[in-house]
Amino acid sequence: MSYPLLDVFLTTVWVFLWILWFILLFRVIGDLFRDDSVSGWGKAGWCVFVVVLPFLGVFVYLIARGRGMGEREAKVALKAEADMKAFVRETAASGHAEELSKLVELKNHGDITAEEYERAKAKVLAA
Repeated sequence: MSYPLLDVFLTTVWVFLWILWFILLFRVIGDLFRDDSVSGWGKAGWCVFVVVLPFLGVFVYLIARGRGMGEREAKVALKAEADMKAFVRETAASGHAEELSKLVELKNHGDITAEEYERAKAKVLAA
């Protein structure tokens, strides 16, 4: 049995096109369910359209709502970044509080002098 090189190439192209198609389909459905401005009925309508007539449904969705997909994706990314920064800030602040409380305990037990405490406290607060 022979399978010419051109047939191998065309089969590979078709496989990658199908993979691309499914990625596009999942992006459209994910964007649809992530969008809060569309009502439940609107989401149901788009889902029926995309499931019943997949190629036409996806292309119409991209034409009608494609510009907003990038904006919604950017908004989600900015919110995730802001949440991460807030988490880091809270974590870092709580870390300073722990270090300061340990320094206070060391000072109260007499393990470090008041001058050493002030220097260590300045280092912690500067970090």
